[in-house]
Amino acid sequence: MEAALASILAASAPLIFATIGETITEKSGVINLSLDGSILLSAMAAFAVALTTGSVWLGFLAAMIVSMLVALLVAYASISLKLNQVAVGFVLTLLCTDLSSFLGNPFVNRQGVPVPHMPIPILKDIPLIGPIIFDQDLTVYASLLTVFVAYLFMFKTRRGLELQGVGERPEAAYARGIPVNRMRYLYAAIGGLLVGAGGAAYSLDVKLGWSYRHTAGLGWIALAIVIFGGWHPFRVAFGAYLFGALQTLALKLQPVMPNLSQVLSTLPFPLMIFTLLLVSSDSVARLLDRFPALRGILRSDPPSALGTHFEQE
Repeated sequence: MEAALASILAASAPLIFATIGETITEKSGVINLSLDGSILLSAMAAFAVALTTGSVWLGFLAAMIVSMLVALLVAYASISLKLNQVAVGFVLTLLCTDLSSFLGNPFVNRQGVPVPHMPIPILKDIPLIGPIIFDQDLTVYASLLTVFVAYLFMFKTRRGLELQGVGERPEAAYARGIPVNRMRYLYAAIGGLLVGAGGAAYSLDVKLGWSYRHTAGLGWIALAIVIFGGWHPFRVAFGAYLFGALQTLALKLQPVMPNLSQVLSTLPFPLMIFTLLLVSSDSVARLLDRFPALRGILRSDPPSALGTHFEQE
């Protein structure tokens, strides 16, 4: 049981980085729909740089820079050029996917440099939680820390409240002296850095190596989980771990129940679609009107200014 839970934490780390990064970006009012292509390109960059230099951490740095540049391109197209964020995101997804295949071709099926296993002395010997949480590598530790830091920043700091103000009511935020568009650039860049860390965590840790479409739609799942989690770090993390649990279960059952394991490996995709339809349906809306206490659990509205342009006078 402990080993299975530890595997889920490890397998979910890339999704944690990607979903928390996209949550931060969307909280500022910017939609980065290039996520799937960005994760692919950053995963390729991480593996290529780590293999070439022999340094895993340079691989992570390269991936984060690549993904940040893609996110800033989305922000520039939206904020400065006033282009449609959804259209720009889809185009960049296709571009980054093709670039990852073209540039990554020399690195297909090469032996990579893995993230080193780093158990924490003493803590790893704590009954129950020790082997699950503290017998991991730095990628897993960083993903757990990211969730808590994101929550504390968003809801317990002034800057976090300003971030929410920029995404909810940019006019009011601007009237209070907050540079709305500059903040959107900043949080798009921060979100991009985290998405890049997710790509690197996948190709250097969860599925070591590089191949065509290596991350297998991880970006689309991350976008769905952000909606599923209601733009809240803890609920988003729960969605990521739920997806990781189903994927891990499929791998564990594959040797003994190959047919069932194939179904389980694809189950998260229709399950996420069903959940999104459920939380956005009129019947759920009527239920929440009758039981307001359930609203924070079953449904959260997106930032009011998500995907909109803001003209600073």
